[in-house]
Amino acid sequence: MGSIRSKIKSRVEKFIEVDSTGYRRAILCIFIKVKKATIDELHEMLGKKYNVSRNMVASMVGYIHSKLGILRSRKESYKTPMVYTLREEYLDLLMKVVNTAPKPSSDAVT
Repeated sequence: MGSIRSKIKSRVEKFIEVDSTGYRRAILCIFIKVKKATIDELHEMLGKKYNVSRNMVASMVGYIHSKLGILRSRKESYKTPMVYTLREEYLDLLMKVVNTAPKPSSDAVT
C-alpha cells in the first residue's frame, strides 16, 4: 500500500506544482474542509474568490478523480448530481502536500 500512497503523493505534488493561478490548491483545500461536494457546490465556493466557470471546476474535479485517485464519486439516482467525496485514507497525505507545496502568487482558499 505504501507504493500506491507514494505514487498518489507524487501525482498530487505535480498537480499543485503547475498551479499558477491557485485554483488547484484551492479546490484541494475545499475538499479537505468539506470532505464531499457536488460540482455546483464547489463552483459556488471557488467563485467567491476566483473567476472560474463551472466547466473549469468540473474539469479539475474530473482530473482529480480520475488521475489523482483521491476522490470517490457517487450518484444516488439519474436525477441527482454526482457527489465527490475525499477518500479518508488520503486526507493526511493531501494535507501534508497542500501545506508544504509552495503557494502561487495569489493566496488559496484555506
